[in-house]
Amino acid sequence: MGEGTVGGGRGATGANGPDGACGGSAARKPVRVALVDDQALMRAGFRALLEAEDGIEVVGEAADGRQGLELVRAQVPDIALVDVQMPVMNGIEATRRIAADPHLSAVRVVMLTNYGLDEYVFEALRAGAGGFLLKDTEPADLLQAIEVVAGGEALLSPSVTRTLIGEFVARPPDRATAPGLESLTRREREVTALAARGLSNEEIAAHMVVSPFTAKTHISRAMTKLGARDRAQLVVFAYESGLVTARRTLG
Repeated sequence: MGEGTVGGGRGATGANGPDGACGGSAARKPVRVALVDDQALMRAGFRALLEAEDGIEVVGEAADGRQGLELVRAQVPDIALVDVQMPVMNGIEATRRIAADPHLSAVRVVMLTNYGLDEYVFEALRAGAGGFLLKDTEPADLLQAIEVVAGGEALLSPSVTRTLIGEFVARPPDRATAPGLESLTRREREVTALAARGLSNEEIAAHMVVSPFTAKTHISRAMTKLGARDRAQLVVFAYESGLVTARRTLG
């Protein structure tokens, strides 16, 4: 998958400690992961990899979106790895229902795809997914993704955000689907626009001449006002509202 497919390198510690290893302390609770994919071999591979890592617990498997939704409701995992294309109910609809359930607000959905930035990814982000992974991702990248999301960071690295912008958001803004722009302060609009351009918190801080903590605070407040579950949805809002427009030079 390579560097650009998962977030990383932004100091995500969270549940995993500063050393970058999942479950760095025996006293820490394990990161609980649900696997939702219609390919049994794929589920088995992910399970074997994750269960070999200290600090990660696979709480169950499901073979289609409806079973996945039931699994997530029953187990309330920290992370749900959900395939995009599945029988009975596809991953996007399952994600939409997870995101709409207030009892599942702490669940982070990571979409699994064979094709990278395919036609489904943008809809998945709109539905509430926190990011995505290629199914042929390197094992180290998958573990890094678990670390990043467990630490509360976005799963879209700046490079992926730029590619996403170039591929999927070069379309006229639809302000009817993105209300709330008027609720943002000038600073909050500025950080939202910079995040949508693919800048990290550190880069935003340097651009605005503020501390990284201040930049992160502005982003958090913007997300709260807009009801965005994570940074990925903040990016989607920025383009759908017309706050920023796609540029061909990005990618």
